[in-house]
Amino acid sequence: MWKFEITEPIRLADSSPFICVLDSSGGMATLSSTAHVSTNPFSSLTPPPLQPIKLAANAKKLPRVRCASSPSNWRESRRLVSISLSLGLSNLLLVPNYAVAGSPFDNYVKRKKLDPLEAYVSPVILTQLQIKDLEKSLEGDEPQFATCRSLLRSGPAASLRVNIRAVAQYASDDGNGKAASSSVDQCLRALEELDSLLLHASRKEQASVKSMKAQINTALGALDSLLKTVPSDVLDKGKVAADSYRSSLENADVDISDPDLKQLESIL
Repeated sequence: MWKFEITEPIRLADSSPFICVLDSSGGMATLSSTAHVSTNPFSSLTPPPLQPIKLAANAKKLPRVRCASSPSNWRESRRLVSISLSLGLSNLLLVPNYAVAGSPFDNYVKRKKLDPLEAYVSPVILTQLQIKDLEKSLEGDEPQFATCRSLLRSGPAASLRVNIRAVAQYASDDGNGKAASSSVDQCLRALEELDSLLLHASRKEQASVKSMKAQINTALGALDSLLKTVPSDVLDKGKVAADSYRSSLENADVDISDPDLKQLESIL
């Protein structure tokens, strides 16, 4: 028969009850005590020292001790761990872009390879001509503002944003990135303002044709400035291809078997 004396209360890290079952050859004895639970998980970074259990003088060899915890408490602990991991991942995902700049993943992120410069120059020139056609359509007695607005979203103009940014990227590689980027921004702002004016006019709201033409001139001037960054041989070739393509659309008798025209047609 054993006699135990617990001199200090046992502190547990969580709120689960602690049960110790002692078995011996002489029978089974149950040890129960009040567990003092710490509700502050950050009260200490190191667990408290274990207190020795004093045995009576006539105690025999200490038997094996089995410790059990309630299954529901195990599930609760796992749930808390899952919540902690989720919060940690969410904090990582919410880190602003500037905070992860220069991360090791930059070595594995590759910029999309651009097509040859010629593939972007001709569509930009065709967009210029398309915008000039839009300006002419505003000179009538009753301009169709909704139709004019749709011209900004069809044909070569539909891909203008992609094309001028590609041209600006080539200009940046040649050392003219600042001027090219400024031209791109100026052109896009003017076209956005033009689109807004056309929208108001189509709704019978106040919007003057004079303001529309001013935005058109701004956009055309910005495109001219951007094309000045293109090498002259590439620019001349792009103009020839654009003129030939326009002629093929206006005259059905024009032969479009030329490989350059076919390539331009496939791009557009």
